Order: sequence, then C-alpha cells, then structure tokens
Amino acid sequence: MSDILWITGGRVIDPANQRDAIGDLYAIDGLLVESLSAAQQAAANKIDATGLVVAPGLVDIHVHFRDPGQTHKETIRSGTEAAAAGGFTSVVCMPNTSPVCDNAGTIQRIQDKVAREALVNVYPTGCLTLDMAGKRLAPTGQLKTAGVVAMTDNGKCVQSNEIMRRAVEYAKMFDLPILDHCEDETQTEGAMMNEGEWSLRLGLRGWPKAAEDVMVARNIILADLTGAHIHMQHVSSASAIEIIRRAKERKVPVTAETCPHYFEFTDSDLYDYDTNLKVNPPLRTDADREAILEALTDGTLDCIASDHAPHTPTEKDCEFDGAPVGIIGLESALAASLRALYHSERCTLNQVIALLTHKGAEICKLDAGTLSPGAKADICLIDPDEAWTVDANKFFSKARNCPWNGQRLKGTVKATYVAGQQVFDGRKITA
Repeated sequence: MSDILWITGGRVIDPANQRDAIGDLYAIDGLLVESLSAAQQAAANKIDATGLVVAPGLVDIHVHFRDPGQTHKETIRSGTEAAAAGGFTSVVCMPNTSPVCDNAGTIQRIQDKVAREALVNVYPTGCLTLDMAGKRLAPTGQLKTAGVVAMTDNGKCVQSNEIMRRAVEYAKMFDLPILDHCEDETQTEGAMMNEGEWSLRLGLRGWPKAAEDVMVARNIILADLTGAHIHMQHVSSASAIEIIRRAKERKVPVTAETCPHYFEFTDSDLYDYDTNLKVNPPLRTDADREAILEALTDGTLDCIASDHAPHTPTEKDCEFDGAPVGIIGLESALAASLRALYHSERCTLNQVIALLTHKGAEICKLDAGTLSPGAKADICLIDPDEAWTVDANKFFSKARNCPWNGQRLKGTVKATYVAGQQVFDGRKITA
C-alpha cells in the first residue's frame, strides 16, 4: 500500500515556483504529486497546517559535521538531528574531516555512515588539494564519480594562484562548483578578530578585511578567465560585496553566501571576550553588517548558509586567543534570518525562504529546495511569528557554541518531513 501524505490548510510558500497561497500539499511514496484521488485522500496521513507556513525543506550548503575523526564534536547522526530540528532537509558537508575528503575511499566511508544514520539528505564535498595542503591537486574526477557535489578546501584557502587556477579548470571540466573560503593567510597569521577599533580596545591582533577582499578578487579573475563557477563562502566584508556586485554586473560566473552571525552580530559584541563569537572570517563592523543585509535584499549575495561549526564546551571555555573558531547555527538559522530580514521588514517571508531553500540548492545543483510535483517530499512547517528563547543546552547538536543562547527569537519549526516521512515534530526527533 502506498505511503500518502496530505498537508492541508497551510500557507504554501514555494519561491522556486512563485507559489504563495493557502492550499494543500500532497505526496505519495516520498514524492510530491499534484492531487490525490478520493480513495487516496481517505488513506492519507492528513496533517492540518492551518496557521502555519508550508515550505520546502531548508537547504544549507555549508556545514561541518566533524565525522569522521572528530565525533566528540558532532556526528552524522547528531548533526542531522540538529538539521531536522532547524527545518533543514538537505545539507552540504565540508571536507575538513579527519581524514580529509581527498579520495574516493573517505567519501564512500561518509556515504555508508549517512545511509545508516542520517535523518536528512547529506551531500559530501571533495578537497581541491591533497590533504588540503594547497600543494597538489586532489583527484577531481575520482571524487566526482564517488558522489561529491562541489570542490573546496574549506577551512583553508588555496594560496597559490597557479594551483587554484588548475583546480578551477579541473572542477569546470567535471561540472562541479568551487566553494572557496576566501582568506589571504599572509595577512591573518595570529589574528583573532576584525582589525579596527575593537581589536585595539581589546588588545587582540586584528584581521583585516583586505585578507578576504584580495581572495574574492582573485577568484573573480579566475572565474572570468576560465568560465568556471566559483562560490564565495561566508562573505563578511562590505568591500568584498562590492567586488562581487561589480563582477555579477559583468556576468562573471560567481555566487556568494553569508551566514546569520554576520548580519546579526558585529565586532563590538566581543567586548566581553565571548569565545562563542570567535569565528573565521571574523565578525565585522556595523557598516559591514548593513552592507550584507542590503546585498541579501538586492541579490548580490545568493543564499544564507549556517557554517555550522561545532566545538566542545571545553574547547571554547578558555582564553580568547586559545579558543577555536566556529559557531553552530543549524537550529537557530531560520529564526535569526527571520529576525534580521523578515521581522525587520527588509524582506518578505517569501524572499527569506528563497535564501534558505532553492537558491542554495541551485548553486550545488541539488534536487532540493522546491515543492514541484515529482520532487522529493522534503517539507518543513513553520510558525514565523512564534517566540522562543534559545537554550543551547536543549539543542540536538552535540555542541553548545551558540552566540544566540539566551536570546528571544521569533520563528519556530513545527515539523520536518524528509521524503514524506516526519523526522521532527516540533519538540523531538521522530525517526
């Protein structure tokens, strides 16, 4: 007998198909369909979504699950539980695991564990260079065959322009986007936070915006030269945004993302040396934050990603200089994005959902982020106005390094479905 899902009475928002209306959603055996027969309706699992938004499952193209090798921080299971609780049904995992994802064997190891443990769709990426050392190219073709959806040395940036050019050319040959962590390491050695007034006040070595801007410009030049698609990760600098904006005007094949912490916090929030706000690239100024918000509204920045980067409480509980960089974001990304963009009246709800669904999916060519008939029934039910207090101790992630902890946010996930099966019911994991 078929497995039938019928979600009724909700406000269906599907930005990819320009749908925003009260209506019903149907799925049979994990795939969305246009309608149900009377017999199918009688047999369906009927969900009343009155008063809720029915959206495509959210898509995050930048997460770290630390598995294999650092499972004390996060695992495939705990990371996908956090994703499901945050409304995310598809995530793209970065390759800076231990060992790193520079060969087909490691990719297969991850995929085997995903098949056993994952609650949501998990897509691996492959390293641009062997051991992420920036010296020799990783086997791009082998990694593509193994199932990676993009190439990246995330966590590091290929410093050699020549090697980066060759990596870009190979990625283009195999029709894979390059996701780049833009950082000129000659300018950031020993740096702790954004270079400026607050780094001087706090006595911490500054991290100049130019370190990001230089590599963004380099990547745009290479994309223009080769025709390859290069995606700039976690953009934080107003000047980098302007460089990207000009490149897009010239139709250079580049895209870019930012993360909620870059439009929710600034370097001044580090006044008390909170290590949960230590991140790479660092939090910038209020002017940068405003530029990011503007770029999300005008399309210069294509999507929002969390850069979910878990660390143990012990690792973060130390002096600022010694703490690792990273913020977790899967369980707070939706509410933080709603606060900064929707509740502030900068964007419509439709626009925010687009930034968190199909726009990211399109960058990595994922079958995700839409409610089109025939698509996988990956769905989340959202109450965009329900208030809640962030309590990181109740998160499904193993990590607790959440800078929103204790804050009051609006926007809750009431249910998450993957291939038509409920995995989260608004309170607990159900799969």
